[in-house]
Amino acid sequence: MSTGIRMKAEKHAWGRRVLAELKEELDRLEAAGSLHIPVEPGGWWHQYVCPRHHAELLFDPAERDAQSFRCPHGCRIEGEAYRGAWLVIKHQSLARAALQAAAVYAASREASYAQLAKRIIAGYARRFPDYPVHPDAQPWMLKGRAFHQALTEAIWSTTLLRACLLLSDEGVGWTEAEREAVDGYLRLLETSMTEYRHILIHERGNAENNYTAWLNAALSCIYAVKENRAGLLALIAGEGGWKHHLSIGVKPDQLEFEGSTYYHVFVLRAYLISAEMAERFGIDLYGAEGTAGQSMTGMFDVLAALADDRGVLPALHDGPMERRPYAREIAEIMEIGLGRYRQHGIVPILREAYRQMGGPDGARCQLEALLYGEGEEPAARRFGESAAAAAKAAGGEEAGTRRRSRLLRDSGFVVGRRAANALSFLADFGPHGGSHGHFDKLHLTMMHRETAFTPDFGMVPYGSELRKQWFAETASHNTVSLGGASQAAHAGSCLRFEETSAHTYVWLRSEGAYPGCRMDRHLLLTDRWLLDWFEVTAAQEASIEWWMHPVVPVEAEADPAGVETRPEQSPDEGGFYPLAIEGEWRRLPVVKRYGGAAPVSAAQELHLAYKVPGGGRIYHTALLRPGDEAYAVRTPGTSVDPSRPLTALLHRRYGRSASFVHVYSAGEQTALKESSAGAVQVEAAGEACSCGLTEQGLIVTGGERHEQPGTVI
Repeated sequence: MSTGIRMKAEKHAWGRRVLAELKEELDRLEAAGSLHIPVEPGGWWHQYVCPRHHAELLFDPAERDAQSFRCPHGCRIEGEAYRGAWLVIKHQSLARAALQAAAVYAASREASYAQLAKRIIAGYARRFPDYPVHPDAQPWMLKGRAFHQALTEAIWSTTLLRACLLLSDEGVGWTEAEREAVDGYLRLLETSMTEYRHILIHERGNAENNYTAWLNAALSCIYAVKENRAGLLALIAGEGGWKHHLSIGVKPDQLEFEGSTYYHVFVLRAYLISAEMAERFGIDLYGAEGTAGQSMTGMFDVLAALADDRGVLPALHDGPMERRPYAREIAEIMEIGLGRYRQHGIVPILREAYRQMGGPDGARCQLEALLYGEGEEPAARRFGESAAAAAKAAGGEEAGTRRRSRLLRDSGFVVGRRAANALSFLADFGPHGGSHGHFDKLHLTMMHRETAFTPDFGMVPYGSELRKQWFAETASHNTVSLGGASQAAHAGSCLRFEETSAHTYVWLRSEGAYPGCRMDRHLLLTDRWLLDWFEVTAAQEASIEWWMHPVVPVEAEADPAGVETRPEQSPDEGGFYPLAIEGEWRRLPVVKRYGGAAPVSAAQELHLAYKVPGGGRIYHTALLRPGDEAYAVRTPGTSVDPSRPLTALLHRRYGRSASFVHVYSAGEQTALKESSAGAVQVEAAGEACSCGLTEQGLIVTGGERHEQPGTVI
């Protein structure tokens, strides 16, 4: 880790800039007296969330202490749970300050920063024995000392111990008293991490848990500091060891087994820390593979496949859409991936992480750049853009910046892309995801090159009641629910996936969402448009509800009836749409009913247009068949700030079956007509395609250009 830190600061303009920023930040925190270790242990950071707005509370690292906590909307919150959560973030920020001070010393050789790092490390080493095994931890947790969870303790300890190793690499000595305190800390930490690892792997039989990867990482750091090669070798091998966890914690398609992008990054970061420690003993884990070919390079590759064109990773299942500490983790692993594996295809993800961290236009910034960045700063670009100049400067290849469609059959995700179409999609059909899964089978994320359109909202901090009352539930996703109730936890299947010169086609099926219910989603992406055809057959009559949650506001509407909703025209008398969530009924305000006061009596088109950044538009056409209803429904916002409401489109039909047909285009409005025998015709730019369903899936015919363009609104 210390290799080349001083050279970066001397050779590269970005290195000098980042070093100056890091020094200024440490000097400011030291002057404020905030680099002081709290006497109290931390709690559970997920409780650091406003109970009213459900947004994460604000944290200022310059605060030495805090008893009340502010949300982004100005609320002041007090209470032991919030205090405990603040302490978690405070302890983590101090460990980061220790590593940052060690890095600044390595770059500048200014002794005051080495002394600062030592002061924090030795201070925690002396304090750690006084923290009790946490009495307030929740029953399901493996308990820590400095935190409720042993998991948090493992993560925090790797930061402190990496700082300790960096100082040693730079020749910094320790006094006898400091060494004695650190040795005592290491003994306690090793004992607890080993015990928790035994409980998790052998008593609970849960070796694949993401906890295991972090317990392994913490123990790896301990063995590196203690120069215990035998301990590290034993940790790598055997049940729950590094190689075994790679084989059981990652699917053969290279995605972490819970199907969560956040926990994928989380586990990959732990793997990389273990590999860094192993390398200190001449052991190479960077090129190791699991029993089904799982590898760290494959784990980077799958992230590049899932990211949108801007480099934003989707918030699949649990995990934040955007959070600065998460962006730092992404930047860290992407810098390592770029330097270690020369995977230039991940540069857009790296640049996006730095953008979220405050780097202008995604420029390198903060500690992650100085520790892990190598060479010249990667040029700003997006996926799909020419990377020839940047790749040449970095000594790599351009390949990998233009991506094809991708089926992750083991994890149950499929990505559809066409080089000529600004729209792309990501659909979820796979396993539920365990405790981090959502009731979201056949969910559809649609993306535009310039922005998210209908993303997966991810998850708020777990202390928010909206975790179970909205964000994990079916109605918050772009899929189908029945009777206002969420789907059961289950896995769907992919019946067809094909990519031809004319289109990308996916056929997904769910048969476990509701008793006796079968759902089929057909997605057809051409160079001009995306057709979404969702068929539902239920065991008995029910309200069949198709949901779509755009984060881009509607710019224009062409309603078949042109009638705006009045409260008495909505699905129930109060002007709200009822949902059954967690055994209780929740009511969402209806703001408009399309097509008039009653279900439509003849097939009609609903046209919507959404403005995207840069002046482009997304055009959306829905086919409303006799008996269908369509509503604009007010919902909570994204998991970043649920208090900023969004407007969802609800396409509903009451009965034992439903057919929801929608088409999207980034070029111009499309026409969607019902033709004979249940087929539909899509007309765009003077070309018409006929699409029909058979037992073999979607059949597409036509595509000839008309002399006169089809009628559109």
